[in-house]
Amino acid sequence: MLLHGIFPPVPTPFYPDGSVYYKKLEANVAQFSKTPAAGIVVLGSTGEAIMLSDQERRDVLRVAAEAAAAHKVLVAGTGAESAIETLRHTEYAAELGYDAAMVRTPYYYRAQMDPLNMLSFYRTVADRSPLPIVLYNLPQATGYDIPCELVMELAQHSNVIGIKESSGSVEKVREMVSGTASVKRAATVTESFAAVTGRMLRQASNGNGELVPVGALTSATGRPASPPSSAAVKVVGGLRTRSKEVGFQVLVGAAQKLEPSLAAGAVGAILAFACPAPTACFEIYAAWKEGDLALAREKQERIAAAAQRVAGELGIPGVKYAMDFNGYFGGPPRLPLLPLKAEQKSEVERLLANIRN
Repeated sequence: MLLHGIFPPVPTPFYPDGSVYYKKLEANVAQFSKTPAAGIVVLGSTGEAIMLSDQERRDVLRVAAEAAAAHKVLVAGTGAESAIETLRHTEYAAELGYDAAMVRTPYYYRAQMDPLNMLSFYRTVADRSPLPIVLYNLPQATGYDIPCELVMELAQHSNVIGIKESSGSVEKVREMVSGTASVKRAATVTESFAAVTGRMLRQASNGNGELVPVGALTSATGRPASPPSSAAVKVVGGLRTRSKEVGFQVLVGAAQKLEPSLAAGAVGAILAFACPAPTACFEIYAAWKEGDLALAREKQERIAAAAQRVAGELGIPGVKYAMDFNGYFGGPPRLPLLPLKAEQKSEVERLLANIRN
């Protein structure tokens, strides 16, 4: 699965009484589907997944999947403290049509989380998972910082396709990219090298999820369809696809360091700041992708202070208020998190004055 680009980790909206506001989740996901984001992450840390019951997590995954456009890559946060519970969440996400599972490092017994424990956990999950696995390192929340050497070893597993590296260390990104350079992987993409999701393939298949040979296709006139433009192109229904070498894909989680992380070899990012400002984050990625490094740095400087303060320091309450300010529904966080105070709201508004969507 291609993970290149910007992914907003959609927050879970709540009513003032703390119950999940599913209609607003549906609306947010539909709105993100119209942005240049490559995909959407559901039940990441910004989604307050750890605050939800098992049934709420299942319902959030279902509602988001139903609201998302078929061409957006869907990543489900399925991590739990045990391998068996992680697999239960992952299997359910697969049933709903998610494209990948993002699995955070277990942390409650972190004093016992030696490399062998973590290696065994991820290998067990990857061996049995119906979805490709994205590792998730968030030491600010878990107190555990996965070593680069362990990531390099896990990258050899055929079902471990990448990592969301949220430590904020550009040097660690560079080391991971260098240490996994020998990993050879391919992803199915469109003729224009955009991601092809499972939902797209199902829509374009012959009903059995099978590739349709070019010779078996017919046009609206009943004549054979025109052949693909390249021998490397396969056709699924009306969808032309090809294969792209992607290797082990490193994504980052700090919007204020997006441009230097891309320069260090990251292929994209899962950014809390992309929830209120997906286009502003995408512009950095697009400029870098096009080789306009000066523009990428300029776009980075434009959001750096806001991203650091809103997402990095004010956290989920800050992100949610920024979403309210920028035309999405953020709403209140779930206790014990508290909404921003009036002076903090004013600060967010000042920081976002020139970063509107």
